[in-house]
Amino acid sequence: MTSARSEIRDGMRIEWDAPIAMDDDVVLRADIFRPVIEGKCPVIMNYGPYAKGHAFQDSRKFAWERMIKQKPEVAAGSSNKYQNWEVVDPEKWVPDGYAVVRVDSRGTGRSPGYVDPWSPRETKDFYDCIEWAAAQSWCNGKIGLNGISYFAMNAWQVAELAPPHLAAICAWEGAADHYRDTCYHGGIYSEFTSNWYPRAIVPVQHGVGERGPRSRVTGEPVAGPETLSPQELEKNRRDIIASALDHPLDDDYHKARTPDLEKINVPFLSAANWGGQGIHPRGNFEAFMQAPSKQKWLEAHGDTHWLEFYTDYGVKLQKRFFGHFLKGEDTGWNKQPRVQLLVRHPGEKFVERHENEWPLARTQWTKFYLDPRNKKLTREPSTGEATLDYDALGDGVTFSMGPLAAPMEITGPAAAKLFVSASTTDADLFLILRVFAPDGSEVTFQGAQDPHTPIAQGWLRASHRKLDARRSLPYRPYHTHDEAQPLTPGQPVELDIEIWPTCIVVPAGYSVALTIRGKDYEYGGEPVNAPHVPYPLRGVGPFIHANPLDRPRAVFGGTNTLHFGKERQCWVLLPVIPLASSAAD
Repeated sequence: MTSARSEIRDGMRIEWDAPIAMDDDVVLRADIFRPVIEGKCPVIMNYGPYAKGHAFQDSRKFAWERMIKQKPEVAAGSSNKYQNWEVVDPEKWVPDGYAVVRVDSRGTGRSPGYVDPWSPRETKDFYDCIEWAAAQSWCNGKIGLNGISYFAMNAWQVAELAPPHLAAICAWEGAADHYRDTCYHGGIYSEFTSNWYPRAIVPVQHGVGERGPRSRVTGEPVAGPETLSPQELEKNRRDIIASALDHPLDDDYHKARTPDLEKINVPFLSAANWGGQGIHPRGNFEAFMQAPSKQKWLEAHGDTHWLEFYTDYGVKLQKRFFGHFLKGEDTGWNKQPRVQLLVRHPGEKFVERHENEWPLARTQWTKFYLDPRNKKLTREPSTGEATLDYDALGDGVTFSMGPLAAPMEITGPAAAKLFVSASTTDADLFLILRVFAPDGSEVTFQGAQDPHTPIAQGWLRASHRKLDARRSLPYRPYHTHDEAQPLTPGQPVELDIEIWPTCIVVPAGYSVALTIRGKDYEYGGEPVNAPHVPYPLRGVGPFIHANPLDRPRAVFGGTNTLHFGKERQCWVLLPVIPLASSAAD
């Protein structure tokens, strides 16, 4: 293994491939960026699988170019030579007196070992890396974790273990439940990992070496230095796609990769993306609600998965947070409201607003009943018995409020109750909360991964309808996913369906609708073919639910039926925020 190399360049003291020995003799490698002037400083750390030497501009060329075009401020004040996907730019943090430590996770980049994403072994490694950094002569003993997605997800995991020197974390768009957020939505397999793992991790697995990309700065292979055969590489990584499909219930495999949020006491800032439907925002909101930490803050924004983390808005927020907890500076954070929302309006308009809690205390939890005769959403329960059939793998049926007489803000988690039967032994329900303009066009937003993301989504496999009574809330049903309860064809069952948190101020004249489908949402226009993704963007990005092993036509085809009646009231519960307090106008 190569030895570490130090140099001073671009105003930073840099150590390349610093060795960090684990308890099983595997040596991980880290790049360390710190001030030239000797002294003790706090650390911003990341531990992840994307290869610390792989430049953002090379690994995610499309994302980088789009971001710089949209927000030139991101590239300002930096040479951008050390930009890396989903983590901080050291040239913007080291001058403020921080050390930035990037660790290649076990088996990826420059770190040897067996690749097993989100595993207990990785979490133990992360814990040891935190304590290693705290013991260095140049560290003040305070470690902060800051990053997007993977770097937020494993921050939740290691925070549960409470490393003594972990002082604060900023979890920017980070799922927190391996089963419910990452692998299965309502019990339905999400193909996110099926495209993410071979596209984002396997190409930078340690040992790709000379066959892979090289660092723009050092010229070294980012996934080296050794070069292994394809057969050796395959033996050195878990097939997480097969593992997920082999574990369709929330069993020990998923639980070992899911942090217990009720054990997180470290100060944290949880930053969610309204348009991240399909993986992250649920975890950000759940962590804020469940963690007992007395020093926790929530932020929610929009646009792409990566944008606001790098903008002046995001960097200033992060520095105020870490300046307070890692450096003891008076950044004004002690006066920061617990919740900061960029409230969505049609036209990609966002208005900053501060709140004190989540869900908002002034929420008017309002049931809108499904009227089967007129396909309306109404405030009054429907009367009489009725049924509605739809193709179990089709576009489903839509219920609409019709044009609103006055603006309506919907901010918070939502839920639905349906009574459903199937002509087979199971049914997958896809619920889409939608908004339509007066001309009938649908209002979508640039989401984290897709340019035409709907307002909110929910999913449930009918055989996974069993609820956890302790964890369920009226506005957020919680399913155990510990057993399958097949349907009897033609016999209706009661379903409580979680719809992930959202935020939208709907203008007067616009309409709110709920679509119940048998497959993923698809935006009505032409799919977007982007150069950076191997699939067309149809409205849900990579969060597709169509794997034939998980959804065989013989079980999930046929006809689904919605049942209505006095004892079978179907409704959607929406978090309506009073206009007098919402600043909607």
